[in-house]
Amino acid sequence: MSQVALEKLAARFEAAVLETHGFRGDETAVVEARALREICLWLRDEPSLAFDMLCDATAVDYLTYPGRGEKPRFEVVYHLYSTQHRLRLRLKVLVPEELPEVDSLHELWPIANWLEREIWDMYGIRFRGHPELRRILLYEEFVGHPLRKDYPKEKRQPLVRRPEPEIAEVLARRGRARPILDLANPGSPPKR
Repeated sequence: MSQVALEKLAARFEAAVLETHGFRGDETAVVEARALREICLWLRDEPSLAFDMLCDATAVDYLTYPGRGEKPRFEVVYHLYSTQHRLRLRLKVLVPEELPEVDSLHELWPIANWLEREIWDMYGIRFRGHPELRRILLYEEFVGHPLRKDYPKEKRQPLVRRPEPEIAEVLARRGRARPILDLANPGSPPKR
């Protein structure tokens, strides 16, 4: 049934849809990055499709994928669902290594805010128009993007010490009155 959605998308955005394929009900369209926002807006607002839910967004790094040819290094992948028509659709956007950037979809589906932050954090792909593109899983001082295939697996990250008042505040929120260890004096015995 999602094949109908794929056909409508290909007919409406013939120039921006690079390829389509489906396998056992998993319909996929590879679209140009410049048309992503317009395509998603149409998919959401077209009454016969009504893709009102962004289920997931992720990325793929094809750094050394054999047979990839001249295709860009990254793909950003969106999984859409229509609760009204029970349709599923996967959109893929090719993203070059030189300028890894696509438009943000947070205004169309608010959950995209968090998903795009995760993609930025793990892959380093930027989202134009995102209101607060900052790390979501790693700390701000983390260097690099760990799900990139060229990220060195043995890389050491900087140790970031937090001020004791900040730690005490976190522990107080967790129900502890004081820190277990005196972080200002690492050799001191634990406080009871």
